[in-house]
Amino acid sequence: MKIALLGYGKMGQIIERIALERGHEIVLKKTSAVTFEGLEQADVAIDFSVPDVATENISTCINKGIPVVSGTTGWLGNYHEMVKLCNEKNAAFLYGSNFSLGVNLFFELNDYLAKMMSKFKEYKVSMEEIHHTHKLDKPSGTAISLANAIINRTDKNNWAIENPKADDVFIDVKRIDEVPGTHSVFYNSDVDFIEIKHVAHNREGFALGAVIAAEWIIGKKGVFSMKDVLDLHK
Repeated sequence: MKIALLGYGKMGQIIERIALERGHEIVLKKTSAVTFEGLEQADVAIDFSVPDVATENISTCINKGIPVVSGTTGWLGNYHEMVKLCNEKNAAFLYGSNFSLGVNLFFELNDYLAKMMSKFKEYKVSMEEIHHTHKLDKPSGTAISLANAIINRTDKNNWAIENPKADDVFIDVKRIDEVPGTHSVFYNSDVDFIEIKHVAHNREGFALGAVIAAEWIIGKKGVFSMKDVLDLHK
């Protein structure tokens, strides 16, 4: 499989190593100083860039008919536009706020717990997310996915990282040197406290999941998520 890496920071470099270990070939390593030249050679593109260029990266792939897997967060205001474009072009697009197997299982756990807790109004829900100081977006895409699942299952209407209202899911965002990613969901009442947490030890799980997603999307058409890759649909 020939892969175009759109973004060649720390994650891009780990993805490259894992892809090569799995027998794949890298045909493009795009940075701000590198054009899209060579993209046409790729069987699939993996986008781990920055919010400002993610939409351009994804739309370029879709317009050229190249399946694209994106793990860039902080650009989701344009997500529905990319979905529309993908459907119009009969292309293949997969976005994941987190490609880790453990995190995607954690998503399912969070959804199930929110469904149960929605019946018990005495519990107040909140969240915490911790990442390295180099992360540009706040909160993380993973935290937003967790919060949206809670919103869909409860009477909460939005999430907030400061000055939360009564119907907000408060996300306490912290940036600490070299923390790959920690996400916690809390349910607190006057009599007890429930917590679920996922702690990433390194970036390896994210990178491996992205490569597996790229392998999976070859030959498919449509808009997908890691639920499809891991067959987690109920």
